[in-house]
Amino acid sequence: MFAIIQAAGWPIWPLLLASVLAVAFIIERSIALRRNRIVPAGLLQSVIADYRKAGVNDEMLGRLASHSPLGRVLAAGLRNVKSSREVMKEAIEEAGRGVTHELERFLTSLGTIASISPLMGLFGTVVGMIEIFGSSTGAGNNPQQLAHGISVALYNTGFGLIIAIPAMIFYRHFRALVDSFVIEMEQQAVKLVELVHGQRAG
Repeated sequence: MFAIIQAAGWPIWPLLLASVLAVAFIIERSIALRRNRIVPAGLLQSVIADYRKAGVNDEMLGRLASHSPLGRVLAAGLRNVKSSREVMKEAIEEAGRGVTHELERFLTSLGTIASISPLMGLFGTVVGMIEIFGSSTGAGNNPQQLAHGISVALYNTGFGLIIAIPAMIFYRHFRALVDSFVIEMEQQAVKLVELVHGQRAG
């Protein structure tokens, strides 16, 4: 493997850096974007039960906000529970935008790596081809040597595709996951508003 890296030349080093970053982003997002950490099951029901039992207080809001991203959204709504339904929804939407931004952390970087890795590989191949045909060693006159030089130059393109394909798969997967979490948080926040104001109206 190290021999291939050496043979591919200097253009492969940015690709290696991109591969390390892509793996780091994938591992970090895989750990961070777990369902039980983002939208814990039963949280809304326990929040409603606590609200009906003891109302809203600073300790409850602090505990809820630090519990999970969904907890932060619900806490934003409960802070404005005495306001109108519209004000409560606005507070929830504002908190939701902040949570969504955090959930999308590193996804743009991962998508960028997926997009530019094939181009970086192609650049490495072009550099290799220029070196082959511009060489004064006569490689252009020796078909066997020329074929070997071209195969080495193509290592960069191959490596770029090896990085880009899994990076794009994980990028699309994480994007879909974030979208599903955001929709679920919106639905639970709307339920909170309806239940709280329904109870108040009653």
